[in-house]
Amino acid sequence: MPKASEIKKNAAIEYNGKVFIVRDIERSVPQGRAGGSLYRMRMYDVVTGGKTDETFKADEMINFADLSRRASMFSYLDGEEYVFMDNEDYTPYNINKESIAEEVLFINEETQGLQVILVDGTPVGVDLPSSVELDIIETDPSIKGGSATARTKPAILSTGLTVQVPEHISVGDKIKINTEEKKFMGRADK
Repeated sequence: MPKASEIKKNAAIEYNGKVFIVRDIERSVPQGRAGGSLYRMRMYDVVTGGKTDETFKADEMINFADLSRRASMFSYLDGEEYVFMDNEDYTPYNINKESIAEEVLFINEETQGLQVILVDGTPVGVDLPSSVELDIIETDPSIKGGSATARTKPAILSTGLTVQVPEHISVGDKIKINTEEKKFMGRADK
């Protein structure tokens, strides 16, 4: 059993008899408390999709839920659900668009290294690779010699995500994005 301080984002935990996926973690150190860091976790119930916020002490013990990850790829959008296909046995996994709203900004048909998170055989979320390659569909015109400066400009990507890119990048370029920090990493390999 891990301590609250060891829990990471997208972990599946058991709490109050239910299984939750941890979507966000904020660490705080209240003044006047003897060395007690607090971890506020935003969690989603895997069955109902209900959201809850809970605060744990750093050394509080938490149970991991029975969780598995399957290498998959995005297949298609079916109404309000994204359908992913298992890379090994081609099992389709349907996940509600709302429960993976942040992740879909990084997902297209070419996304490699994607994993579907399963709790008791039910798809509840996706784990993104550390970086993805996306096309720029809208940005200001490129500036010759723009690579000599560190100035940036906003660029809208094919999935709707907006990131800051260097001035020498133009529409149609394929770029690498860090999924954790939502930041430009460089041009994608051709």
